[in-house]
Amino acid sequence: MSNTFMAKAGEVERQWYVIDATGKTMGRLAVQVADLLRGKNKPTFTPHVDCGDFVIVTNVEKMVLTGKKLEQKYYYHHTGYIGHMKSVRYDNLMANRPELALQLAVKGMIPDNTIGRKALTRLHVYKGAEHKHAAQKPVVIE
Repeated sequence: MSNTFMAKAGEVERQWYVIDATGKTMGRLAVQVADLLRGKNKPTFTPHVDCGDFVIVTNVEKMVLTGKKLEQKYYYHHTGYIGHMKSVRYDNLMANRPELALQLAVKGMIPDNTIGRKALTRLHVYKGAEHKHAAQKPVVIE
């Protein structure tokens, strides 16, 4: 009889990863980032334990959206006041705040619970090629 392995929160070892978003499709990149944040790439993955890693994404200004998404896709948010639903087209969003576009895509792929919220705090997104996490010795993912 074999026992099922269950990771414990105190025993999780977290790795740092760097991903260069140059020329990559936003959705496919977001899937890769979400899997790393949850820890689904590890053989010790346990659904009820936060066993994900830290992820640094650079050059998000150079990531691409396929098809007509730049003209047809919108980001909607509500301010909390009556009638104050705001919308931003993705060509505008990608020009001004490409970091937010990737963060929203990753957020939609992570569970809406305490584990998911904690995982999103380990995501670091940068517009350019520079990041301030060199001391953590991150592993580059192609």
